[in-house]
Amino acid sequence: METRTITRVNNVEIVATSDEQLVPIRPICDALGIDYSRQLKKIKEDPDLSSVMGVTPTTGADGKQYEMCCLPLEFTFGWLFTINPANVKPEAQEAVRKFRMECYHALYLHFTARSQFVEQKQKEIDRQLTVVEEARENFRNAKNVMADAETKLKKLRSLTMDDFDAERRQLKLEF
Repeated sequence: METRTITRVNNVEIVATSDEQLVPIRPICDALGIDYSRQLKKIKEDPDLSSVMGVTPTTGADGKQYEMCCLPLEFTFGWLFTINPANVKPEAQEAVRKFRMECYHALYLHFTARSQFVEQKQKEIDRQLTVVEEARENFRNAKNVMADAETKLKKLRSLTMDDFDAERRQLKLEF
């Protein structure tokens, strides 16, 4: 069974099986310095995690095959999120805190992204409506200016020499 490295925790590679994406939990517990049996109990008591946990042959750090309790990669991050940084060994605490902060941020983005999109979209729609309304007003004004100019042009074209003479050789237009 092939494995691939997911991440390194305290210089310990955390691997997942490449075919099913299962992550053994014991190496993570060992890397973080937390009690494996307590974490296994916690997972078994969790109705969601227990429903997806399985036992699969996995290659240990010594290169030998062991039957290990595993979680699908999809659920591993959620389980890790439940680990209190105060309960891990001191050299892992900062990494666990950073991981949890990334999770909080990812959750925030996930649950607020749609409302942010809708809000920004509405602001942009309102701004564009203002631009369109100004363009319509400018278009109406331009149509009026054009109509006036065409009327004046028509009157100029209709002037005759008699009109010019009648006005003492001056173009007098009444607009």
